[in-house]
Amino acid sequence: MKEELIAPCGMNCNLCSGYLAYLNDVKSKEIRMPYCIGCRPRDKQCAFLKKRCHLLMEGRVEYCYQCPDYPCHNLKRLDKRYRALYRMSMIDNLEHIRRNGIDRLLAREEEKWRCPECGEAICCHNGICFNCGVEKLKSKKRLYRWEDG
Repeated sequence: MKEELIAPCGMNCNLCSGYLAYLNDVKSKEIRMPYCIGCRPRDKQCAFLKKRCHLLMEGRVEYCYQCPDYPCHNLKRLDKRYRALYRMSMIDNLEHIRRNGIDRLLAREEEKWRCPECGEAICCHNGICFNCGVEKLKSKKRLYRWEDG
């Protein structure tokens, strides 16, 4: 997992459907999904929160936990949605970075989200490996939901 793919809000873009679609070129496999190379590589700082946060817009914080208003209302709302739908917590990721550093977060995430079949990353948005689970992805009616969600 790449460090530059951890967004300021704590989103792990390494696990995002847009990034995994790009990385595995799912369009060439007849799957219609948007591609994304990640928030920081696109110089977006944070696609979710940047427009609502002057500290992020001005580049004065690297991660949201460095803000005096952390966790702000917008981050709490985003975190609640991701906990409920995608089994991920931005706030948990940020707390892990604050306590243990980015390298330990990346190691934890790599272990937690590793595909048991091929070892690549599983998508946080639907629980599918975009490397070896292409047929499952093709047959999925709701691309951005887990099977039990």
